[in-house]
Amino acid sequence: MIENFVKEALAEDIGRGDLYALVEPAKPTTAKIIAKSDGVLAGQKYIAVLCAMQKIEVSWLKNDGDTFIKGEILATLSADSHAMLSCERTILDMLLHASSIATLTRKYVDRIKPYGTKLLDTRKTRPLLRLFEKYATRCGGAVNHRMGLDDSLMIKDTHLKTIENLSEYIAKAREVIPFTAKIEIEAETLWIAEEAMAAKCDIVMCDNMTPAQVEEVVAFRDANYPHILLEASGNISLDTIERYAKTGVDAISSGSLIHQANWIDLSMKMD
Repeated sequence: MIENFVKEALAEDIGRGDLYALVEPAKPTTAKIIAKSDGVLAGQKYIAVLCAMQKIEVSWLKNDGDTFIKGEILATLSADSHAMLSCERTILDMLLHASSIATLTRKYVDRIKPYGTKLLDTRKTRPLLRLFEKYATRCGGAVNHRMGLDDSLMIKDTHLKTIENLSEYIAKAREVIPFTAKIEIEAETLWIAEEAMAAKCDIVMCDNMTPAQVEEVVAFRDANYPHILLEASGNISLDTIERYAKTGVDAISSGSLIHQANWIDLSMKMD
């Protein structure tokens, strides 16, 4: 999967060929990837595959998940000039994209770490970039939630509109979904959360609730269904996530890890 992604990313930029390489022969070169802002590194696995394909030797001074500060050297590279310069933009774009997501994710993780709450990513990813972007959140310290519709059954408000009897639906689902697959119900009110727990789901998502409303769901769960997991989600930001962690939920999910990540600054400098 990584190799195919890297090939397509490189082909997008090179097109029919790097015009620079038409002018004069290749010569040995070395370069450094330098941080121009603080951040968390992600993308190393993908760059390693690209460099192996293009015969670029890379030596990492930082690894996926490591923090770095402005001015630090993240990696050194050596290759002929044609390979180095034709891959420069693809290398930087992949590092920038992944590291920017990892950097924002780490900020979220640090806010809720004292409470033992897990940070989950979501399926709000750019088309065809889900594996790459979820890999980046993982480098930042998040836990991958669902990679797709096939690894757990999540019943959202839109699904609930089509279900007449939730208990019967879940009982039937247990007979046909994989044994290891969990069932999660999205609840926007305490009443729906109570119904979901009574229907024997595995996880209740407290969606778009206030922290006070989530606390009510937590109290009801603790008193009646302590084995059921609770997730908070919906418009949770870096400013509010700590308040949600204090409610006692097991996990918090946020699409902001990906779609609100602003690019940090990295560059490649030739020696």
